[in-house]
Amino acid sequence: MSGDPELDRLMAKRMEEMRRSAERPEPEPEKPGARAALVAALGHRGMEVLENAERQFPGSAPAVVEQLGRLLISGAAIGPVDGGELLAVFRSVGLDVRVSTTIRVEKDGKMVSLADRMAGGSDEL
Repeated sequence: MSGDPELDRLMAKRMEEMRRSAERPEPEPEKPGARAALVAALGHRGMEVLENAERQFPGSAPAVVEQLGRLLISGAAIGPVDGGELLAVFRSVGLDVRVSTTIRVEKDGKMVSLADRMAGGSDEL
């Protein structure tokens, strides 16, 4: 080569690095995760149901979320997924997710909770 052993060694090392980098496959663009796909497709009260499910069933809910996300990514399911639909999916696989609900009724032109209305006396509904 050049006659200088140090220079020859450095050039050989650099050539080997270039060969290895040429053999290395290009990284694939990162696809959105299954949970991110599901979160993006959530509609009315969907996030509330998802968070409740993950909090109440930390061992089982991620598997359901993963499957739903994969279905959304593949196009086999389409969004938006509202809270009621998501709740039905969790319940269909045996996860009885609890969500807080409030029943409201009209009283004197204002919406009040049913509990407040019933505690107010013997007024008829």
